[in-house]
Amino acid sequence: MNFGKKLFAQVMEFVPWTSFSRIVARYSGDARVSTLPSTEHFRIMAYAQLTWRESLRDIEATLSANATKLYGMGLRQAVRRSTLADANERRDWRIWADFAAVLIRRANKLYANEPLGLDVNIAGNVYALDSSTIDLCLSLFGWAPFRTTKAAIKLHTLLDLRGSIPSFIHISDGKMGDVNVLDILPLEAGAFYIMDRGYLDFARLYKMHQAGAFLSHEPSPISMLGVCIRQKWIRALAWCVISLSRLMVSKRPKITPSICVGCDSRMPRARR
Repeated sequence: MNFGKKLFAQVMEFVPWTSFSRIVARYSGDARVSTLPSTEHFRIMAYAQLTWRESLRDIEATLSANATKLYGMGLRQAVRRSTLADANERRDWRIWADFAAVLIRRANKLYANEPLGLDVNIAGNVYALDSSTIDLCLSLFGWAPFRTTKAAIKLHTLLDLRGSIPSFIHISDGKMGDVNVLDILPLEAGAFYIMDRGYLDFARLYKMHQAGAFLSHEPSPISMLGVCIRQKWIRALAWCVISLSRLMVSKRPKITPSICVGCDSRMPRARR
């Protein structure tokens, strides 16, 4: 029989509890709280995430079924779903945001030398930007309208490819366009940003270029069509200029009609 620490308790030892306590004190997270302090709240939500719990009822049932093991996990007693729901609603969300930033900074140091798994050698950081739409029940989440029959939020994530660590997360309603997140995206000089055609906006991308960032963008068919049209007319103009220059420098030219290769128009051609 194993008399050591529970596996969950060993995982929780890696949590910087000193930093967590300072953040809780900064936002008065435990003020007038007697049933569920912030430390137990975090442990319960971490347990729910690691064990793929699907609802508050699922969390309550699982913890109640293992009541004799809760003390070894760092919990005083099983928590009711109503208590957990009140804590999720009333506790300041900035506690979790600031603590997530602390964990992300620590994870970035651990994966600083992690290979990217690409065929190219890139010295700077490489980020991938994308968004995911999460469907919600319209009757319960009326503050997040999306369609006439359902609600949704959109999760905009900037992922560091060294270690797959989220470096930036923005939660908006489901109607926000992907390209709008570029206005609030923190930019890092010398970093590479990979994104799809949903973020195609030349004014915003030029601001990223001015900040010293490198872009890897999937072009849209419309932009590629514009490039082809511009190249065609530039080629046509060049052929016209060449033909006119030959005409102007010739002595006593004999004019015969010819077809310009670039623009398929009939142009005079000089012959000596």
